[in-house]
Amino acid sequence: MNIALLGYGKMGQIIERFAIERGHEIVLRIGVENLADFTIENLRRADVAIDFSAPDAAVSNIYKCFEAELPIVVGTTGWYGNLQQIKNDCLKSNNTLLYGSNFSVGVNLFFHLNKVLARLMNNYPAYEVQVEEIHHTQKLDAPSGTAMTIAEDIIDSIERKQEWVNEVVGTPVPEAFKAEQLLIESHRIENVPGTHTVLYSSEVDEIEIKHTAHNRAGFALGAIIAAEWLNNKQGFYNVADVFNFE
Repeated sequence: MNIALLGYGKMGQIIERFAIERGHEIVLRIGVENLADFTIENLRRADVAIDFSAPDAAVSNIYKCFEAELPIVVGTTGWYGNLQQIKNDCLKSNNTLLYGSNFSVGVNLFFHLNKVLARLMNNYPAYEVQVEEIHHTQKLDAPSGTAMTIAEDIIDSIERKQEWVNEVVGTPVPEAFKAEQLLIESHRIENVPGTHTVLYSSEVDEIEIKHTAHNRAGFALGAIIAAEWLNNKQGFYNVADVFNFE
């Protein structure tokens, strides 16, 4: 495949390496220094775009790919407030988009494990549950998209939880949490690719599941796998469609 990389920072460069190793060609690299090259004509040289840009750029990047009728894989998070509108526009215009909060194979296995555990824990109200995420200080959004996915999957299964709330450690603490709220605790620490933990605590014991990324390679490889899966498909997809563990 011919691939356009939207966001050519650290992640974009790792994606490029995996793409070339798997026999693909990068025909367009868009970073802050060459935005003038981000044209419909250049996009149409590609078979698929992969976006790991920034939350404030992702939406406009998506619509530009729609205009070019170019399928796009979106790994950027922080734009999900526009998700339903973009889905509607994607389907209406017969375009193709695949998004996910995390494309790592290991994280998607963790997502599945989290769902299974949450369904079991719904029957044990003595356990309080919370989510913790740790990322590098350059990460722009909090909580992480991965933590939001984890929290929303818990809320779908545990009837006593209705919504999640976020606390960024080191910033002013929000109002006291309510019993029906699920806490996502966010930490920002230098040189941490990403760690996510789900903790169930009772008076007598704790149950914890954790995923720790050692580097960004898993995210990058997963994005290439997703782009390969999307080839010759049309519509609006989530990364869960790629990694279907049910």
